[in-house]
Amino acid sequence: MIYKQKFYYLCKTPLSAEGPEDVEVVDRADDNNEFPALFQKFEDLRSHAFNEDNIYSIVRADDIYDLLRTGTEKEAKEMAYERAESEIITNLQHRVMQGKDKNAKAILKEVHQIDA
Repeated sequence: MIYKQKFYYLCKTPLSAEGPEDVEVVDRADDNNEFPALFQKFEDLRSHAFNEDNIYSIVRADDIYDLLRTGTEKEAKEMAYERAESEIITNLQHRVMQGKDKNAKAILKEVHQIDA
C-alpha cells in the first residue's frame, strides 16, 4: 500500500465554468488543526445563498463553493467541477426561467448543450 497525503481544499466554481481549469482553489488546510478555520471560511463564502429559512439554496448562489479532501490541487479542481456541474445547470436554468437571463441562456447552450 502506498501512502498518499491528503489535504482539505476550499474550491470556488463560477457559474460560467466550462471545466476543471475554471475552478479556483481559494484556500487549503494541511491538517485537522487548520480545518475549523477553513470550514468557517467556507460557511462565510456561501452564506449569501441561504434563504430566509436559513436553508442553502443553489438557485441563490453566485458561485459554487465546495470543501474537499484529496491529494493534489488538480484533483481538487476536477472533483469540484464534477460535483458542481449539476448545480450550475440548475442555477442557470432557474435564472433563465425567472428572469429571462440571456447570459445564463447562452452559457447553458454553449457550455452544457442545453436549450432553455
